[in-house]
Amino acid sequence: MDGAGTHGAGPDAPGADREAASSRFVRRKTVLRAALAAGAAIPVALAGGPALARTSAANGTAPDLTPSCDDGDHPTPEQTEGPYFKPNSPQRTSLLEPGMSGTRLTVTGYVFGRACLPVAGVLLDFWQADANGAYDNTGFRLRGHQFTDSGGSFTLTTIVPGLYPGRTRHLHVKLQAPGHSVLTTQLYFPNEPRNNTDTIFDPRLLMTVRDGGGGREAAFDFVLDVAQDPGPGPTPPPGGTWAVGVAYRVGDRVTYAGRSYACLQPHTAQPGWEPPAVPALWRAA
Repeated sequence: MDGAGTHGAGPDAPGADREAASSRFVRRKTVLRAALAAGAAIPVALAGGPALARTSAANGTAPDLTPSCDDGDHPTPEQTEGPYFKPNSPQRTSLLEPGMSGTRLTVTGYVFGRACLPVAGVLLDFWQADANGAYDNTGFRLRGHQFTDSGGSFTLTTIVPGLYPGRTRHLHVKLQAPGHSVLTTQLYFPNEPRNNTDTIFDPRLLMTVRDGGGGREAAFDFVLDVAQDPGPGPTPPPGGTWAVGVAYRVGDRVTYAGRSYACLQPHTAQPGWEPPAVPALWRAA
């Protein structure tokens, strides 16, 4: 795998037309995610069930989908690979090594196609700086590749990268679905001061990040330019006490799809913000 991807949206911020299109398709994603969380039967075409990652806006405004995943929406934005990419990284899901300093970071998510269905067997090649902001250019420290499972999901165990001059904190990744071109991009951390000064920072590439598991936990879902047949729609999710339009406070508890959740941040519930879908707002209790 080499070279940068040729597909993906440009750096322009999503406009009103895109937001309107996203709202039209949010029901499909919402129902599919809820069916997975409840262990309910879903159509074979939707097996593997996505759990769309979302970002929390620091100013308390409603977060945008990052990236939006709906039938026919734009793929994840591409970005430069930078000067430190190396091919032939080892296949592994954990980049941790004995004696490595830094805060443990676990990144999870899904890879979708254009119909918001998960894609199996996608190659993800990650590389990053160490806790001091340095890249290993002689070996393969903090470099590794993996493949999405049959449900389109991936898990990366690594450390929070350090800072170096001119850039905000970030992870590099290349993705390639079987038989398709490469998408090269970067993932970012919310609430980083340098996000405001980094010239290539893109808020659509923000991960959802929270403390947990003895370190930090992040989530992000990729959308690749892979054509898919959406197939039949899923069945509606089971109910619960969670409801759209309710103003929830920290510590409030709700039920959804047969599970209990505790509120992590004050917010007013919106369609698509169901507890299983927004780990930044809800934690399974």
